[in-house]
Amino acid sequence: MLREGQAQAIYRADYQAPAYWIDTVELCFDLDPAKTRVLNRMTLRRNPAVPAQALRLDGEDLNLARVLVDGAGTSFKLEGAQLVLENLPEGPGPFALEIFTTCCPAKNTKLMGLFVSQDTFFTQCEAEGFRRITYFLDRPDVMASYTVTIRADKTAYPVLLSNGNLVDSGDLDEGRHFARWVDPFRKPSYLFALVAGKLVAREQRITARSGREHLLQVYVRPGDLDKTEHAMQSLVHAIAWDESRFGLHLDLDRFMIVATSDFNMGAMENKGLNIFNTKYVLANPATATDADFGNIESVVGHEYFHNWTGDRVTCRDWFQLSLKEGLTVFRDQEFSMDMAGVESARAVKRIEDVRVLRTAQFPEDAGPMAHPVRPDSYIEINNFYTVTIYEKGAEVVRMMQTLVGKDGFAKGMALYFERHDGQAVTCDDFAQAIADANPQSDLARLLPQFKRWYSQAGTPRVKAEGAFDAAAQTYVLTLSQTCPPTPGQPAKEPFVIPVRVGLVAPDGRALPLHLQGSGAAPGDTHTLVLTQERESFTFTGVQAEPVPSILRGFSAPVVLDVDYSDAQLLALLAHDADPFNRWEAGQRLALRSAINAIAATAGAESAAGTFDVQPLDAAYIDAMRSVLRHPALDAAFKELVLTLPSESYIAEQLDVVDPQRVHAVREAMRTQLAQALAADWQWAYEAHHDNGAYQPDPVSSGRRALAGMALAYLCLDARRTGDAVWPGKTLQRFKDAGNMTDRFNALAALVGSGHALAAQALQRFHALFKDDALVLDKWFALQAGATDRGGDILPLVKQLMAHPDFSLKNPNRARSVVFSYCSANPGAFHRADAAGYVFWSEQVLALDAINPQVAARLARALDRWSKLAEPYRHAAREAIARIAAKPDLSNDVREVVSRALAD
Repeated sequence: MLREGQAQAIYRADYQAPAYWIDTVELCFDLDPAKTRVLNRMTLRRNPAVPAQALRLDGEDLNLARVLVDGAGTSFKLEGAQLVLENLPEGPGPFALEIFTTCCPAKNTKLMGLFVSQDTFFTQCEAEGFRRITYFLDRPDVMASYTVTIRADKTAYPVLLSNGNLVDSGDLDEGRHFARWVDPFRKPSYLFALVAGKLVAREQRITARSGREHLLQVYVRPGDLDKTEHAMQSLVHAIAWDESRFGLHLDLDRFMIVATSDFNMGAMENKGLNIFNTKYVLANPATATDADFGNIESVVGHEYFHNWTGDRVTCRDWFQLSLKEGLTVFRDQEFSMDMAGVESARAVKRIEDVRVLRTAQFPEDAGPMAHPVRPDSYIEINNFYTVTIYEKGAEVVRMMQTLVGKDGFAKGMALYFERHDGQAVTCDDFAQAIADANPQSDLARLLPQFKRWYSQAGTPRVKAEGAFDAAAQTYVLTLSQTCPPTPGQPAKEPFVIPVRVGLVAPDGRALPLHLQGSGAAPGDTHTLVLTQERESFTFTGVQAEPVPSILRGFSAPVVLDVDYSDAQLLALLAHDADPFNRWEAGQRLALRSAINAIAATAGAESAAGTFDVQPLDAAYIDAMRSVLRHPALDAAFKELVLTLPSESYIAEQLDVVDPQRVHAVREAMRTQLAQALAADWQWAYEAHHDNGAYQPDPVSSGRRALAGMALAYLCLDARRTGDAVWPGKTLQRFKDAGNMTDRFNALAALVGSGHALAAQALQRFHALFKDDALVLDKWFALQAGATDRGGDILPLVKQLMAHPDFSLKNPNRARSVVFSYCSANPGAFHRADAAGYVFWSEQVLALDAINPQVAARLARALDRWSKLAEPYRHAAREAIARIAAKPDLSNDVREVVSRALAD
């Protein structure tokens, strides 16, 4: 039963076209933090395909002052959050509607609609924020042409920006001024943007292949201009890449990026005026890490690529969100790989993307919030900006490219824009275009079945079994697929799963593949297409029993079950030509060791979060030493192979999870690697720590990452031995570092090992960077995410929240402390006394009163509560129920906790 005021679910099957179309919108803003006036003049017409009915416009937190139809007053009524007009002109012709409202941006802590951040006006309208600016048909299939006039005090707000092209500006009376912007392209309301404040810009002019000149601008607060060069160059590279790869050009005279520190999301692709979280714009070597530089390139690329995949062609409804987000994530992943250049760096990027998918999306697929890439229902759309929509959606697009080839995919993209430019369409429309452009492909042949990736939730499991016949010189690989039940979908039909395979000979050579019944030329890798519950594939001419290398490049978002022996995994780790499966072999060995140790310590009591066990055998340690010392492998790849599976990923492989046992076993693995490879870590540090002048290129970044890992392990071993040499060297490295990556790696090594010198380094770090918000976010997050050695992290987190530099209202700061503890530090969060859960519930409720979107994301920290062992399980459910019992909970949070309790 719904509580009073609780929103009802919205269903994809109930989609209906709007009863009215809006053709033009003229908005006039008189900006004032306490009372902004918005005059909205629209031309509308009835949709002849829909029966005549009242016009219902969405609105939220607005003060309505006037409604005119064709210049005359008219009757209207307010029903809940909607403005309803019934006496409208008959006939198909257009009519004018004028609505005058006011709002209070200064009190808008939700950061949706029009809000003020540090004396600057910003907007965020996706998904349903435009209704907080004016009454409107706030849905993505209503696309209109916008003219925007902004008026404001010139001294307080010298920069006035909106979508499109600046057509007029000038001074007004009483120290005010105005700017008028016209967007030449029709767009839905969620792409509207406005910015006004004291900002400075880095500018660069470029000339496209067509000869058209464009002005690029990156706007930031005064004092941050020296941190914008990388963002600008990332934008330049993204524009050039999209022209080269897909023939998609920049279609506006200017393209603007604006950074704000108060933002719920990473960035927003508003047409021509992208608004970014400062985290994904500001960077220089002294304040940003290699990861920051990489993330900026990726996110700048992502938002620019939306200019076509999201702006020029948008979603018919919010169920189709992955139409733009999954496709654009795929595009930004491809962009980053191409920017990485060399094949080894491309492989590292692919592994990093898969690691995100498996540690974040796979658990989502297995939990109470599981949903298809194209959901069938939602209560609050903001809850569906998820890793399933984005990252799994990108994998679905990647499988399409695998099935039609890179050139075929480019042809499909061209057909997609030829058919749908300027339209609001569906995931089916995109898939159909890719298939139609490649009529002889497996995708075209299997399209109805392939689209189950859009409609079925859950992560398929593929079981692989191999049989070698020495006499017949054949190797038969049998693949079978299943998919576990998910909420609302107890049974699943078979997916189309492209499985890239290779065979590795006993001596490490890659064997040529001759697939029986296939006319394809022999090669080292072949893509098998699994469409049935069970299928067998026979390779001929196999002279010795091979080790199968299956799911190369992670060719499908599935869990692969293969009964590899340790010897087979060690062979793949040493010899596989596919970098992903080489890395995966090491991960499987480490995961197997962790699970065995967890089972072996069942019932044992741990002291200070440790067990007196050594989970890793000599063969694994020797293999890691070989990787670390390997002369031909890139440092970045070595760092990935030597990184143990996370506590969360280990926990996902267990039926019942004791978080403290998982934490203790993984810590024992780290301690064992630190001790057994101590001399090798010293060598690794000495060989990789000196990289000259800072450059964020893949080779230099990989060397810094491996040197940082070496320091972390050397400090960890020093904790065991009591030796002060390496902690002392690490502190000196921290003080002398010429860039943030080396400085922060040294700080993290001291904090992660719990060394006494960490306090001194933390104090010095704060003194150096107390005026840089983004760097302070790192300082907060490092402490909140530190290893718990006796229950000391939760009290520290509470101290950090009382710090003068902390504010729960700022999403970045909230994420740096509260999320780092509750969502990213399971060993500290899951306490036997339930204090972590109590803290979590308090913060969810506190955030819900300020910013429901951020609160709902935090609420998902206990999605997987039902897998927990006692006493954690009962305590976690009580904490969730405590939140659910609050009567005035937002729909954002209520949907999350209700689904969790139903699990």
